[in-house]
Amino acid sequence: MVNVLVPKSYRLLALVSTIGMLLVLLNGALVTNTGSGRGCGDDWPLCHGKFIPAYTLESFIEYSHRLVTGIVGLVVVLVFIYTLVKFRSQKEALVYSGSALFFTVLQALLGAAAVMWPQSPPVMALHFGFSLMAFASTLLLVIWASRYRKGKAAPQWNTVPASVYKFSFALFVYTYIVVYIGAFIRHTKSGGGCLGWPLCNGQVIPELSGASGIVFMHRIAALILVVLVILLTIHIHKHTSHEGLLRMSRLSTILVIVQVFSGALLTFAIGNENVFIFTGLLHNLIICGYFALLVDICIQAWRSRKGRTSY
Repeated sequence: MVNVLVPKSYRLLALVSTIGMLLVLLNGALVTNTGSGRGCGDDWPLCHGKFIPAYTLESFIEYSHRLVTGIVGLVVVLVFIYTLVKFRSQKEALVYSGSALFFTVLQALLGAAAVMWPQSPPVMALHFGFSLMAFASTLLLVIWASRYRKGKAAPQWNTVPASVYKFSFALFVYTYIVVYIGAFIRHTKSGGGCLGWPLCNGQVIPELSGASGIVFMHRIAALILVVLVILLTIHIHKHTSHEGLLRMSRLSTILVIVQVFSGALLTFAIGNENVFIFTGLLHNLIICGYFALLVDICIQAWRSRKGRTSY
């Protein structure tokens, strides 16, 4: 095992990038929920042809999103350069920092393209997914750095059966699909398609067309997601004593259940615009945490797979 000592300065910079990326995610969701995407017209990076935007709420929200994204982007670049200089031999750190940089640039370009050339809702729904991947990458780097804060990471001698990481990777793909459907609902403003919860417009099975069909599909997909996460947690507890997997699986189960109830709050708040904005941010915040934990489960399960004796 290679002895790696991660200094406090690196851990702090990685943490700042994670917090910043979370702010980018939430700020982006605020732009969508308030309909401020056109707050700066079709100008980018300027706002209505100016460095300082007009004093309107929409302009302020959109411009602040751009400003935060730009600052966080610089931090992500610094983390990547720091990683290249100090931890070139650490493939895991390089992958996380490189992935964070890639998805940060990708989501920024997609956002710029959406301003200059308005995109369709299916394309715009990808924007949230890319931001989610960028956030997960920065958080994974923080987790990696914390494991090596005292030099060596704790050795992991547990063997994890192939079924665990195959299950977790399949769940990752399915989760991304569920998240995409949720983002599509926001960008098409279809949230009002199902009024009431858990019933949809007072029906167990509503009209499966238009907005109600999209929202109902998202609800069913979310219910299946909860079941799958619980099954993965049970599977992990039955087949391994890997402390990291046990801990992360329990946390992911809690978060995905809380996420469902935050979705219910989102539904009840549809009639109140001010409350709806905050419940929407809460919904996004929870899915960020769950998604990052799931990615960590996938990586830990793969790295500790049966036949590999070092962490």
